[in-house]
Parts: sequence; structure tokens; C-alpha cells
Amino acid sequence: MNFEIILDPQANKFLDKLEKNIALRIINKLDEVKKDPFRYLEHYEGDYDYKLRVGDYRVLIDVDFIRGILFFRIIDKRGRVYKR
Repeated sequence: MNFEIILDPQANKFLDKLEKNIALRIINKLDEVKKDPFRYLEHYEGDYDYKLRVGDYRVLIDVDFIRGILFFRIIDKRGRVYKR
């Protein structure tokens, strides 16, 4: 089952500020995740359901199983993302 991806405006803004090659790497990973999300996602014990590792960056994600949507809420460096 392919999931639909929705980027939070805050996550989209962060991607716009990154260097193009790093942003492209993260975007490619997000496209890969929508095909088989639970191969890549790890459960997260915080305000969000899951997390995704992409090098030194982390993506915090909420999942709507009924509608098949992955909400990418926060993208940030590993050291800063968990301090939110």
C-alpha cells in the first residue's frame, strides 16, 4: 500500500533552507518511505508516532492509517530535534 505524504509547513521551510544536495537526499528518502513505510520508520516515544533517520537528520512523523497518510511534521538535525 502506498501512503500519501503531507509535509508540514515547518518541515517544508526547513528543507528550503538546507543545501540542495542534502535536501534532495531527504526528499528521495521520503519518496522511498511512502512505498513501504514500516521498513524504515521506528516507533518514537514522544509527541509524534514515528521517527525516520536520514544521515544526521531526523524526521518526526504522524501516521493516519485509515486514510493512508504520512504527516511529516518536523525535520531537523539529530541533536536539536529531540529537544523540542
